[in-house]
Amino acid sequence: MAEISMADPLDVPEQKMIIDRVVEENKDLPGAPMVVLNELQSRVGYISIPMQEYVAGKLGIPPSQIYGVVSFYSFFTTQPRGKHTIKFCLGTACYVGGAPKLIEKAKEVLGIDVGETTDDWQITFECCRCVGACSQAPTVMVDNDVYGRVTPDQIPEIISRYREEGPDEG
Repeated sequence: MAEISMADPLDVPEQKMIIDRVVEENKDLPGAPMVVLNELQSRVGYISIPMQEYVAGKLGIPPSQIYGVVSFYSFFTTQPRGKHTIKFCLGTACYVGGAPKLIEKAKEVLGIDVGETTDDWQITFECCRCVGACSQAPTVMVDNDVYGRVTPDQIPEIISRYREEGPDEG
């Protein structure tokens, strides 16, 4: 597995070049902050607080405007993420169907809490409001894979599919 650097992307020359290129290529477009942030999330993987301040300066806008966008949209993240993201649906059907028990089991299996990433950088653990599969409640998403009618005893097996040699990408 590739080693994940804990240095801020601005302190890593290759990543800073990406940041500068993305800002330069998109700074004059309508809605430039959103375009730049989307591209940075995609290419760097997250948007740190120092990156937000840097981008705001480069775009000539207040840092609060960049922070507002990053904090409003759930697809932006401010910390490095794992190779895989496991999300537990907390919509009404899933919640009533047992999602809290699934979350407790995942905490036990992963050894981390919601909002954290495993030490091996394999899995980031999150909750979400609804995955749109209410008839399959309770549901769990891992990356783009949806698991329905999940029971706590299935959690270890689902998680094991994504450790180190998880499902092929593509």
